[in-house]
Amino acid sequence: MELSTPFRFQSRNLILPFTHIPISHPFKHPPPFSTKLVNKPKNSTLTVRALRKTPIEGLSDELNTIARRNLDFAYTRRRVRDAFTEVHQQLDHCLFKNAPAGIRTEEWYERNSRGLEIFCKSWMPRPEIPLKASVCFCHGYGDTCTFFFEGIARRIAASGYGVFAMDYPGFGLSEGLHGYIPNFDYLVDDVIEHYTKIKVRPDLRDLPRFILEQSMGGAVSLKVHLREPDDWDGMILVAPMCKIADDVLPSDAVMKVLTVFSKVMPKAKLFPNPDLDELFFREPSKRKLAVYNVLCYDDNPRLRTGMELLRTTKEIESKVHEVSSPLLVLHGAEDKVTDPLVSKFLYEKASSKDKTLKLYEGGYHCILEGEPDDRISAVHDDIVSWLDFRSSSKRGLSRS
Repeated sequence: MELSTPFRFQSRNLILPFTHIPISHPFKHPPPFSTKLVNKPKNSTLTVRALRKTPIEGLSDELNTIARRNLDFAYTRRRVRDAFTEVHQQLDHCLFKNAPAGIRTEEWYERNSRGLEIFCKSWMPRPEIPLKASVCFCHGYGDTCTFFFEGIARRIAASGYGVFAMDYPGFGLSEGLHGYIPNFDYLVDDVIEHYTKIKVRPDLRDLPRFILEQSMGGAVSLKVHLREPDDWDGMILVAPMCKIADDVLPSDAVMKVLTVFSKVMPKAKLFPNPDLDELFFREPSKRKLAVYNVLCYDDNPRLRTGMELLRTTKEIESKVHEVSSPLLVLHGAEDKVTDPLVSKFLYEKASSKDKTLKLYEGGYHCILEGEPDDRISAVHDDIVSWLDFRSSSKRGLSRS
């Protein structure tokens, strides 16, 4: 089960004043793109409510103060992201420094049927490249679609795909209490609602559509598929969280206590949280950069959130035989966050006729962004190759 984990590192000779950012290690090679936040709050100031996290060594006091703000509410998270956008663009990571040029991006907010303002983003290929299909992303627990996925999305878009993402309520830049999932089914409803709008866009409605996920996004994606099994042309599941290994489940006695407490104080950050700091990223230099994901929820899980994750994975486990979509399941063979055996279980039990399982030797949990550069490229190439084959097959069937 993937639980929130703080990332810490020490860097040297890094000075980042708040407004002008002369940068040395660990930032290199400014990428060929910029990102602007639309609908940004105006005429507003940041207020310090509570400080959190260990200071990031090398950052200016001002940036560290911003990074340590209480992120319970979306307004503060948006302001923090705005302050760190230029820093993120200059990180010394292959996803940023080798990002394809010419990708068209758009960011927007939309208010959903539950009255929550949801952050949305798209990446489209260069105008002269024909669109092959749409790819809709479901991010992992505690994460956002605005950090490492920025580089991942650009690579996929450069291959001819429209890539779309949203931050779940309570995560990233969307409204909601940070890290709080009162009901996992609400989250699934929100994802279906948003991506239904994407699928009927005039430029996309006649094209194949796929779901790409990471970690907890696997639970989201599988529940989406189980609700609308005929609406997607395939799913790419990366280290999916769809079953909790028995040896990491809380004892029955602890579960009884957690169940009671989750009803009395559902938002309390008291859910058990194993120490997994070193187990997300295999490459040490990339692990150091994870601290710059300043919007990541890295406290103990809230009680209701933890209970909802357990409930959801049990439900999915009981229905995995109903999964019928074409599947590409990718997993690091040494992943200790979500067990590769869970992916094998999904692969074996799913009723899909077109299914592929690929385990990457030595790989940790974050194979999309935390491995050596050549492994990251290989994983991305595997994704694009799988998309290319199924997109062309689908288009061929449509023409016939």
